[in-house]
Amino acid sequence: MQVGIVYHTGFTVSDIERSIVFYRDVLGLKLVKRQTGTAPYLATVTGFAGVRLEAAFLQPADGGSMLELLQYVSHPAPATDRATNRPGNAHLCFKVDDLRGAWPWRRRAFRGRPARQARHRPRAGVAGPAWAAIHRRSG
Repeated sequence: MQVGIVYHTGFTVSDIERSIVFYRDVLGLKLVKRQTGTAPYLATVTGFAGVRLEAAFLQPADGGSMLELLQYVSHPAPATDRATNRPGNAHLCFKVDDLRGAWPWRRRAFRGRPARQARHRPRAGVAGPAWAAIHRRSG
């Protein structure tokens, strides 16, 4: 078996509607699919009998890997600690064509949104390209 590209990355969220607005309207991802999951196999996959999930798949305009957002409607839980040193926490990195040009617009776009922009300007990263961090406020 040969592993190919990453098909999707999944995040569990507490409010799927708010999360869709953020990824679609603020970051510009395309909403590819929405669905409600109640199939019996999901109990086996998730470990929760009778689970009901709301799912959304979003994708950058140029294609590539998708982002899967899942909200556990029937089995909600509190958000995990967001500290970056916590095993299991993850981050997602998008390549953009003009990060420095987008910076002032993004600062305005985050007001009242489910995320905050880190308090630093774009900077050179370890691998070379400029980067900036965006932190989710809550699941």
